[in-house]
Amino acid sequence: MGKRGTAVGGGRKGAETGVAKGRKASPGSAQITRARCGKKAPARARPRVRIDILTLFPGILDSAFSHSLLAKAREKGLIDIRVHDIREEAEGRHRVADDAPYGGGDGMVMKPEPVVRSIEKARGDDGHVVLLSPAGALLDQARVRRLAARPHLVIVCGRYGGVDERVSRLAVDEEISIGDYVLGGGEPAAIVVVDAVARLVPGVVGNEASTLADSFEDGLLEHPQYTRPAVYRGLRVPEALLSGNHAEVERWRRRQSLSRTRTRRPDLLAKAKLSDEDRRNLGEMAREDAAPEGGPGQGMVYKKPRPPRPGASGKR
Repeated sequence: MGKRGTAVGGGRKGAETGVAKGRKASPGSAQITRARCGKKAPARARPRVRIDILTLFPGILDSAFSHSLLAKAREKGLIDIRVHDIREEAEGRHRVADDAPYGGGDGMVMKPEPVVRSIEKARGDDGHVVLLSPAGALLDQARVRRLAARPHLVIVCGRYGGVDERVSRLAVDEEISIGDYVLGGGEPAAIVVVDAVARLVPGVVGNEASTLADSFEDGLLEHPQYTRPAVYRGLRVPEALLSGNHAEVERWRRRQSLSRTRTRRPDLLAKAKLSDEDRRNLGEMAREDAAPEGGPGQGMVYKKPRPPRPGASGKR
């Protein structure tokens, strides 16, 4: 598996020939092609983060990292993403990597031998191994920051009814879940983790200051965003954003961030970084809710008002 592992984009065939016939070269596969043709590839600095993804279905990830910011980051050598087929480490002619669970029950369980061997080949000396599992700790922005600070991540994608527990005992550093719902496998979760981590790698996002204003960075949801036109189907951009007064804009955005978090995710406020002014604003919102003419009371389900459709008369 260690020899077959390749940058995403070329697929398994790309590991042998550079780029599969008829497919556009990705940043990773293009580098392999140059080496095969006998041309010396340009020298690259060591990537700031290397991520190895172990999966039974590498094809699912073929195009996931070949577009937008991640593609540019790989091309610049900021992040190195490699996908490995766990079945390469399975034994026997058919490379079987799963079996029926001891004790009976529905579904199959991923066997420990190929998974552990895959981890041992990929992790090297500095790999931090993450098993994507519904039993793992919930992924949040603080955990993403800790992962982004590591130079080498190894992400293991579970499948079927789960992974043999001995894999976690022998070769995993932490288990992570991306939410309280069920997926067909760990591959979509791996894409989520990689995308979140990559945004925090220096140089990946053009304006790095913008990541500090993202939702959850300070424990709050981000404020509403608007762009041109100033009026669309009768809905106007808030006057504060058109004022040209930067201090007024920042006050409006902060208050909206507090209000949006309070109505949609009040659970976040307990851990948010709040100033004295933030607390005063929250107190004012609570008093406004308590007044008869106030808006929706705390604890009510938030529901966006929907503007009338163009041409609608209101008659049925």
